[in-house]
Amino acid sequence: MRWIRAISAHTEESAETLGGKALGLVLLHRLGLPVPAGFVVTTEGCRAFLRDGRLPEGLRDELATAVAELERSTGRTFGGPHKPLAVSVRSGASVSMPGMMNTILNLGLTAEATEGLAAETADRPFALASRLAFLTSFTSATADSDAIANAGAVANAGPITIADAITHAGPTATADVIATADATAPADAITYPGPTATADAASAAPAEHPGRRTGNEEAHLTRSIEAVQDLVRRRGGRPVPDDAAHQLDQAVEAVFSSWDAPRARTYREVNAIPHDLGTAVIVQRMVFGNRDARSGTGVAFSRDPNTGENVPFGEVLFGHQGEEVVSGRATTRPLRQLAEREPDVWAGLLDALHRIEEHYRGPCYVEFTFQSGELWLLQVRPGRFVGSAAVRVATELVAERLIGREEALLRVSPLHLRHARTPRIASVEEADVLARGIGACPGVATGRIATTADGAVRMARTGPVVLVRPETSPNDMHGLAAATGIVTARGGPASHAAVVARAMGKPTVVGVRGLTVDAGGASVTAAGRTLPEGTLVTIDGTGGDLALGSPRVVTDAADEHVRRLLAWADDVSGDHSAREEAQRLEAAHRALRAL
Repeated sequence: MRWIRAISAHTEESAETLGGKALGLVLLHRLGLPVPAGFVVTTEGCRAFLRDGRLPEGLRDELATAVAELERSTGRTFGGPHKPLAVSVRSGASVSMPGMMNTILNLGLTAEATEGLAAETADRPFALASRLAFLTSFTSATADSDAIANAGAVANAGPITIADAITHAGPTATADVIATADATAPADAITYPGPTATADAASAAPAEHPGRRTGNEEAHLTRSIEAVQDLVRRRGGRPVPDDAAHQLDQAVEAVFSSWDAPRARTYREVNAIPHDLGTAVIVQRMVFGNRDARSGTGVAFSRDPNTGENVPFGEVLFGHQGEEVVSGRATTRPLRQLAEREPDVWAGLLDALHRIEEHYRGPCYVEFTFQSGELWLLQVRPGRFVGSAAVRVATELVAERLIGREEALLRVSPLHLRHARTPRIASVEEADVLARGIGACPGVATGRIATTADGAVRMARTGPVVLVRPETSPNDMHGLAAATGIVTARGGPASHAAVVARAMGKPTVVGVRGLTVDAGGASVTAAGRTLPEGTLVTIDGTGGDLALGSPRVVTDAADEHVRRLLAWADDVSGDHSAREEAQRLEAAHRALRAL
């Protein structure tokens, strides 16, 4: 059996074998869009690994062959000292499970390859920062894998945190050099700021190498790298391998293992996804969003997922790598700022969104990176809008002649229709508004504050809960599932909290500036007011308001898109009598399915 397939326009197999992410990359190739070279280890390989507890026979040889082909096509050497090749290693199940499994970036940056990258780019801080990002994501993923395989044996030795690395590296290795991250968390819960400490610094940096904030940066990075390696040896019992092929073997094992991580199992249970599907593993040439001031990463919807309006919507981070957008720990910029900073990248992105929409005949979501002004697409999938956004998109696609009325009716579910009339806080002047952020999923939720995922699960047994966190990670999945609404102090509309909440239809507010969450003290502070866990609050996922108590809530009347869709439904069913809106749509569905 062959375990690996090339990712190209000629790849023919289905998402069940390639995974949805790899199949999306195949589509991008067919549309002639820029995609980093790569290959995919199939879901069959994952199922064999989970069954036997080891990589299947022949996979290591296939990995070596696939890497050799990647070296040939890129003109680079995997782990080598000259023109080194670094890769990303990502999960990709047949069904989207955002952030639930492991990711490793910059794999192949051995000590020797890092020196080669520094020489090639004449930017040693960039090379060191990229190696540090590799070490943190690799350590996170493999520690997570060991914890799953050994039923907590690694956890018993104590979690390896990058905050510990800072401590051991000495006081000069500050949080400006490396962000706090728990090595037992998945890779996209880790944020290393890269050459720019924050998005603000990235935007303000006019220099050719924006990451060179101080003359001591190289020393800081070197000490942090040594501290991470030391902690891994002492806590994990084995060093991070300095051989690129061994790194890749362990990374594939870690991604396969993460299919059975508790957060992934919880997500599948919440979303009724079978546990026996397994995940594919995508290996691609790295594109460095942290390369320089003309580099960055972002996510984009072809239409606004909150309203359905036909305008591109998303976030961008300049001078950062991809996982930092979805983690929610970094301050993102509105997508439109890409047009101002990198007009050529923006033009390429708009062209890609248009081509993908025409193919899907509907909205799409893409993840992208740009390196030194060159755009690369890393992921694509259908937009999957809900509520009023789904209704608006369906009716407008008919007006744009991409779909017919019958298909528009079938694309909208009765559940979408029930949520199309969005509740909102009636008057922010009347309400006791504590803070305001970005509405990430429409609707209103009222519940008691919980500051941890475990606390949300416990408190939800006796009533509705609003989970309030600095940001969420996949390890919070059980709390997200238990909560009625979600609030995060950091992150934007494409952060982990926003993406997961939108999929579950839960009102969510993200990026609440001035909000401090003290999980240890079981309290939150906003506008100088400290609220203990258990305080009743209300959030408005449209306006982005966080209010004390239970203010008056109103529901919007049916808009023109709902009225138009229901008129089509009545024409199809032949029944124009007065009924509930969902009944009118269901009658149309029955008539269409009987044809």
